[in-house]
Amino acid sequence: MIYAAVFDMDGLLIDSEPLWKEAEKQVFSSVGVQVTEVLSKQTATMTTGEVTRFWYERNPWQEKSLEEVENAVVDKVEALIIEKGCELEGVTETLKLLKEKGFKIGLSTNSPYQLIPTILNKLGIASYFDAISSSDDVEKGKPEPDVYLSTINKLGVDSSNCIAFEDSYSGMLAATRANIKTVVIPQPDKFYQEFNEASLKLQKLSEFNESHLVDLIG
Repeated sequence: MIYAAVFDMDGLLIDSEPLWKEAEKQVFSSVGVQVTEVLSKQTATMTTGEVTRFWYERNPWQEKSLEEVENAVVDKVEALIIEKGCELEGVTETLKLLKEKGFKIGLSTNSPYQLIPTILNKLGIASYFDAISSSDDVEKGKPEPDVYLSTINKLGVDSSNCIAFEDSYSGMLAATRANIKTVVIPQPDKFYQEFNEASLKLQKLSEFNESHLVDLIG
């Protein structure tokens, strides 16, 4: 039987969310948008295209197209990842454990594909992944299941033999809607929120071990 594990990327493999916030504030402010902390929190789990439309609808700009502004955000995030990006605790150890157990490994992210090689290479973990799907591959991003369904299709596995690793509520919904058992590692300020659909909740990915794996795959 073939087993697989599919990982989210931002906030799970790499602490990139502060970098996204920094890039979005710089780029959207440059076209006249008043970027507030309260509204920024609403965009954290959106695709880049959704974020761009979100700000445009609240504060339309004239001098650049939505696509140009979106691309500028992605380019800025990429530069910040190269400069500041670092692996979150437990990432490489968990990937090694899964590979040793014969798992196929996939990636499902709302981020654009452009950032995936940059992040995986920055962290030195690109060789672990057998299949990748991004927001570029599907019509609807998380919390819809499309990006997970795309990855498990590429891996050639059944969702019942798959585990997902997520850090956000919308990501957990995407995975569970694809009928995948989900391990959620929430951001520290969200740990005590309800993640009832998850099969397992941990404070850090480094807490995941072989015993958890046995419980999940039965």
